[in-house]
Amino acid sequence: QVQLIESGGGLVQAGGSLRLSCAASGRSFSSRAMGWFRQAPGKEREAVGTINYYGGTTIYADSVKGRFTISRDNAKNTVSLQMNSLKPEDTAVYYCAAAAGFQATIVANEYDYWGQGTQVTVSS
Repeated sequence: QVQLIESGGGLVQAGGSLRLSCAASGRSFSSRAMGWFRQAPGKEREAVGTINYYGGTTIYADSVKGRFTISRDNAKNTVSLQMNSLKPEDTAVYYCAAAAGFQATIVANEYDYWGQGTQVTVSS
């Protein structure tokens, strides 16, 4: 069992930065890949990025590549999403998720634990 709690969302102007954090409970955190997903109103959930179990591999959606960075601290059971150069189209609810396996993956069906989400709003 893994419980995930996101924090760090809020309102920011275009061009600004936010850092989302996800705190995980459970002893299996360090053996799981972690991912960030987002869902904007009226749109389907999409992958933002993912990191493998020890942080050696990351994969990003083309829409955020070069602007967002995922990192993890297995000693603290946390995963973070640093978002820079934010755009209004980044506005969404952002979710942290824990994968069933250890490899980085952007396939939502490969994640079996999800957080409640945190709202990110980017004003123009």
